[in-house]
Amino acid sequence: MSDLPRKAVTRTAKLAALPLGFAGRATWGLGKRIGGRSAEIVARELQQRTAEQLFKVLGELKGGAMKLGQALSVFESALPEDVAGPYRAALTKLQEAAPPMPTRTVHTVLTERLGPEWRELFLEFEDKPAAAASIGQVHRAVWHDGREVAVKVQYPGAGEALLSDLTQLSRFARLLGPLVPGMDIKPLIAEMRDRVSEELDYGLEAEAQQRHAEEFADDPHVVVPAVVHQSEQILVTEWMDGLPLAEVIADGTEEQRDRAGQLLARFLFSGPARTGLLHADPHPGNFRLLPGPGEDDGPEAWRLGVLDFGTVDRLPGGLPETIGTCLRMALAGEAETVYELLRADGFVKDSVELDPEKVLEYLLPIIEPAETEPFVFTRGWLRAQAARIADPRSPAHQLGKQLNLPPSYLLIHRVTLSTIGVLCQLNATVRLRDELEEWLPGFVAPDAD
Repeated sequence: MSDLPRKAVTRTAKLAALPLGFAGRATWGLGKRIGGRSAEIVARELQQRTAEQLFKVLGELKGGAMKLGQALSVFESALPEDVAGPYRAALTKLQEAAPPMPTRTVHTVLTERLGPEWRELFLEFEDKPAAAASIGQVHRAVWHDGREVAVKVQYPGAGEALLSDLTQLSRFARLLGPLVPGMDIKPLIAEMRDRVSEELDYGLEAEAQQRHAEEFADDPHVVVPAVVHQSEQILVTEWMDGLPLAEVIADGTEEQRDRAGQLLARFLFSGPARTGLLHADPHPGNFRLLPGPGEDDGPEAWRLGVLDFGTVDRLPGGLPETIGTCLRMALAGEAETVYELLRADGFVKDSVELDPEKVLEYLLPIIEPAETEPFVFTRGWLRAQAARIADPRSPAHQLGKQLNLPPSYLLIHRVTLSTIGVLCQLNATVRLRDELEEWLPGFVAPDAD
């Protein structure tokens, strides 16, 4: 696949084939069951085959389809190891790359947006893309002042493709549910659809990235490339090398994993406090692990490079204080206070009555990383949480169904879950409580300041 399929009929046909494929595998599975295979083994094989086809199609289509694939990929830690293992490599590949646009298409966009003399802006420009993502691809170049830059070029028709994909995918969201136990896919797709116009606007992205670049300019832990130039469908930023987080997940040392995990947690909570923005696309393809500035710097000087500010949540006051206060009260065992705070913010609807102690019992295993210092994020821990909430027979599942997620918390919730998913992929040991005490409003009691 060398170009973005823009015609709705082409994309819809590919996506529509997915549910048919699911149905075909279900028939195959029934045959295996009749042949004497156990239900558990057949279910695992079905899940593997479903995932393989899903991510193959999503990677080919780019657009909203690939974006959903990237969002789902950070949750692979929640899957049983013998299911997740066979296609983890495919998920990592999806996070980092996709089939590129033809060179002639790239040149056409550059001519239209930067003018016919666009080559004069660059001392060098590499036609082969360095990375490709859901709505655009990145080319390495040298700006006319000698700076190495990343040139992000939006796919022609990306907006129409995104909307078409997400509309189509929402129609069979329930079929994707088994891939990520405990995750309701439909609201995830709906929220992505709501964000399409923002992500397509490179002006908004440039503004968000530059705000982060300026705020973290002298930060010893986080690096954000500065914006060099922006026009419609084109975004030029300073180039950033470094070890992609996907490679740290696949082959990193324990020191690299732990350092990357600590910095990722730090950025998640410090970003909103310092910029009023929440980076809302925390899949591994958007992060790099960079060496310290000195030749002899050790692991404690490694820094986190952050890319792609196309999706952000605007939080002028930082993360809501309710989150920090609820966490603090829950860890202190104050069930009644936690329940009243959740009700006041809309997590418990007025028409619903719940036992505060049961609510606290539901929350405590999830918030364990905020209590233990340090905490080891593992796939096993995440799988246990997913299984507890996803099992229809469990009290946690029954209680979870009665809770509500207010719209203002949708993106915060998804980013937090996604970040936890990446920390578990890293198998990182993280002092999360340090970051919460430093950056999360409400987590430290007022009289403890």
